[in-house]
Amino acid sequence: MARWAHNGQHETNGCRSPMSRVLVVDDEPEMGGLLARGLRAEGYDVDVADHGIGALTLAGENEYQAALVDVMLPGMSGFELCRHLKARTPGLGIILVTARDAVDDRVRGLDAGADDYLIKPFAFAELTARLRSVLRREALSPSGQIELADLTLDIARRKVITADGELRLSGTEFDLLRVLAEHVGQTVPRSEILDEVWGSARYIDQNIVDQYVSYLRKKLDRASETVRIVTARGVGFALQAGR
Repeated sequence: MARWAHNGQHETNGCRSPMSRVLVVDDEPEMGGLLARGLRAEGYDVDVADHGIGALTLAGENEYQAALVDVMLPGMSGFELCRHLKARTPGLGIILVTARDAVDDRVRGLDAGADDYLIKPFAFAELTARLRSVLRREALSPSGQIELADLTLDIARRKVITADGELRLSGTEFDLLRVLAEHVGQTVPRSEILDEVWGSARYIDQNIVDQYVSYLRKKLDRASETVRIVTARGVGFALQAGR
């Protein structure tokens, strides 16, 4: 069974409703139960499924704000389940959980619509920080648009419109772009990005910011001739728009 580190501390501060409903999908009963007990102790309303069909059945009967989905499920994989859940409920925040620390797997998960990716074993504090971040995106999703030269960020619909159509981004990539766009032309420190996008700068390695900047930069380079991310070495990142 995958190891899970729980430090025994419960975090109650965060941007979530008192009874946010979370779907846990894991084919290991002990792991699923452990996650459910920990999240219930944090004040979440939790349902557990051990396979994809069961998860889709629960999702059809209940309204969830977030889902923790194990990648290695019997039958329908976590990637497939993620696509089905997002197609049914686009605003559902999904965190994929896996024991595999492979870049290709992370990219595949994000392309399937996942909002975040968590590698086993993980600290419970990190899980709750990421969950709070995913829930905060839904709760604090502002309306309106941000114009960036040849790109438009539709904040309400969480879409990026280009001259050729839509730029497809994962939920995390979109939030990273939004944070940078809200401070266009200014350097945003890594710690501030972690707070805004991942919900915490305390438990999460700052290198994850560089990783997602790399993902986003590649997509922007293909989609826009005028919008780019520049690095302020040792500090953070800035979005520049215009020639």
